[in-house]
Amino acid sequence: MKEISLHGSRILIGEAAANVHKYLPPAHVVVITDSNVRRHYGALCGAFPTITIEAGEPHKTLATIDYITSELVRLEADRKTFILGVGGGIVCDVAGFAASVFMRGLPFGFVSTSLLSQVDASVGGKNGVNYRGYKNMLGVFAQPQLVVCDPLSMATLPQKEFVAGFAEIVKAAMIASATLFDYVEKNAEKALRKDPQTLEHMVYKSVKIKADIVAVDEREQGERRKLNLGHTFAHAIEKNTTLSHGEAVSVGLCKASQVAVTLGLMSADELQRVENILQRLALPTTVTIPGAELYAAMRKDKKKSGDAIHLVLPVGIGRCEIREVSLATLSSLVAAGS
Repeated sequence: MKEISLHGSRILIGEAAANVHKYLPPAHVVVITDSNVRRHYGALCGAFPTITIEAGEPHKTLATIDYITSELVRLEADRKTFILGVGGGIVCDVAGFAASVFMRGLPFGFVSTSLLSQVDASVGGKNGVNYRGYKNMLGVFAQPQLVVCDPLSMATLPQKEFVAGFAEIVKAAMIASATLFDYVEKNAEKALRKDPQTLEHMVYKSVKIKADIVAVDEREQGERRKLNLGHTFAHAIEKNTTLSHGEAVSVGLCKASQVAVTLGLMSADELQRVENILQRLALPTTVTIPGAELYAAMRKDKKKSGDAIHLVLPVGIGRCEIREVSLATLSSLVAAGS
C-alpha cells in the first residue's frame, strides 16, 4: 500500500476496501452509494446507515442532492456525522457535494470503486452535479479526509466501465510524465487483464501527478487548469452523444492533440502515439458531431472567460500548456477538426 497526503486528505492506494473502518473517525457514519455498487459492497454498507441513490450520469443532479438531504435529516445527521461515499465517480461527486453543503459542511471520505474515480473524481476536492446536461455546472471545492483505492475493486467492474478509467491515466501521463506514458504503452495488455500490481502502479503515478498539481493550486487559478486537458472537448462531446465521461475524455485528448499539431505545438508522430495507446486500451478516438454543435456546447464550458476560453494543449508527450484562445479561433479550430 502507498499513501499520498493532499490538503488534509489521506489517499490510500492499494488498501482493501474492507479495511476502511480502521481509518474512520469515531463518529456517526452515513454511507452514500448507488444501487449497482451496493450489490457488491453490501457487507461494508450494511455496517452503517446507508443512503442508496440511482446509478448513472442522469442521476447526478440537484434532485439527487434533495433526496440525500431529506435522508440525512431523517437519520438525524449532525455536524459531526461523517459521510462515506462508496462507489465510482458519480457517487464520489454527489456524496462530496451533499456533505459539503449539508449544515454548511460535514467531514467526508470515499471508498473509490472504479478506475475512473480512483485516478480522478475521488481525488483533488472537486465535488459537483450536472445542470440541464452541462457537466459539473454546480459544485464546490472541499477535500475528502480519506480516500481508499482498492485495485481489487476492478474485478466487479463491467469491462466498458473499467477501460473508461484509462483515459484519465493517459491524460495524467500527457500532462506531466513521459515515463508513465511509456509504462502504459509497455503494460497496456496487463492492465486490461486487471493485473493488480500494474493497476496499483498506474493509479499511484496518476494520483501523484494530480496531487502535486492540486497542492500548489487547489482552486484552479492557474496550474490546476492543466488537469482539464481534453475536458473542454469531452464535456461538449458528452452533451451531444451517449459516450461515457471516460470515453469522451479519450476523444477529447485526441482532439486537443490534433489542435496542438495544427498550432505546431506537437508532432504528428506524437499524436499517433496518443491515438494508438487509446485504441489499444479499447477507447474511442473519434466521434461524429457537427462542428457547430460541438462549439455551441464548448461556449458554455466553465473555463470560458469573456470572449476567450482557457484551452489546455499538449506540448509533446509529458508536457502541456494553458492557452487563452479566442472564441473565434476556437470556432475555426473546431470546424477544421469536425
